[in-house]
Amino acid sequence: MKSVSATFKSECLELLLLFHLCFVYICSTKTKTMNTIRFSFIKNNTVFYKWLILIFVLQAINSQAQTTMITPPYLQKGDTIAIVATARKNVDDNLKPTIKLLKSWGLEVVIGSTIGLDNNQLAGTDEQRASDFQHQMDNPNIKAIWCARGGYGTVRMIDLLDFTKFKQNPKWIVGFSDVTVLHNHLNAMGYKSIHGTMPVSIATTAPESIESLRIALFGEKLSYEIDPFPMNRFGKATGELVGGNLSILYSLFGSKSAIDCTDKILFIEDLDEYLYHIDRMMMNLKRNGCLESIKGIIVGGMTRMKDNDIPWGKNANEIVQDITQKYNIPILYNFPAGHVHDNRALIMGNIVSMDVNENCSTVVFE
Repeated sequence: MKSVSATFKSECLELLLLFHLCFVYICSTKTKTMNTIRFSFIKNNTVFYKWLILIFVLQAINSQAQTTMITPPYLQKGDTIAIVATARKNVDDNLKPTIKLLKSWGLEVVIGSTIGLDNNQLAGTDEQRASDFQHQMDNPNIKAIWCARGGYGTVRMIDLLDFTKFKQNPKWIVGFSDVTVLHNHLNAMGYKSIHGTMPVSIATTAPESIESLRIALFGEKLSYEIDPFPMNRFGKATGELVGGNLSILYSLFGSKSAIDCTDKILFIEDLDEYLYHIDRMMMNLKRNGCLESIKGIIVGGMTRMKDNDIPWGKNANEIVQDITQKYNIPILYNFPAGHVHDNRALIMGNIVSMDVNENCSTVVFE
């Protein structure tokens, strides 16, 4: 069941209160004329009154249901994590720093059958990538699946997966960029996942990025303090964190992997896009109602953006600012996540509280 907009719920509440006041007034008036009016009012409007109450109750239940996301078990020393390729091909050798890191955390490592496969740009055929991922999902000894790298290709295998055993034995799915396909699909199913750095980047990513991933995987307290940024829009908001790579979000709307933005906090980041593409995608979010219904926005890295010979006239952050200016929500820019050196982990589907102010903005995971 999809929730209706916050505006509609507010209008239902106002109408319900108005009807209630009329109902109380008429029922409490004791003149003969009002007795007749009271009988007619109650007779003709009780059904409508009950219908409004029912809608409001159902919406309250639905809203609560949507915020109850399933948290996979956090990792413990001795657990096993699998590294697989869901998109672009990858070789064995560049995973040595990652394997060393995971062993230092007390974890065992399984290398998926897709590592080393070569099908043009992809790590094997769609069926091979799906089969490897399916095997790791169905194996109860695997406690987390870490996608080796992004690129493109996860969307080609997502519909080949069967999540039946995953639902019986959920586990953490980790990665970012093209892995946004999995984050959004899992969110639509009601499961949390981790947006974070990937195995191919371990040798070059910031230590803070690696430590934040360890904290997220092992269930320690995750929170961030972010330096001021001139474009920030001040305010506070609390809600479920959704989103990921903007290009992937844009491509998933209208599919069963699309996220519901209602009352959520939206995280976006992107890489190597033309600026007018960023504008197009943000306009899509606006026109499909996503921006109308969210509580706040966290903007990560907008990295290596491109422009045409005739300039677009705004950078990526300015495009976000322009398209969101009518919405009274906090916006935190320059958050360290995405295609950046310091790519901090985010638990997608988790409730977060954001406080954007002139001194030190915070993002706290409940």
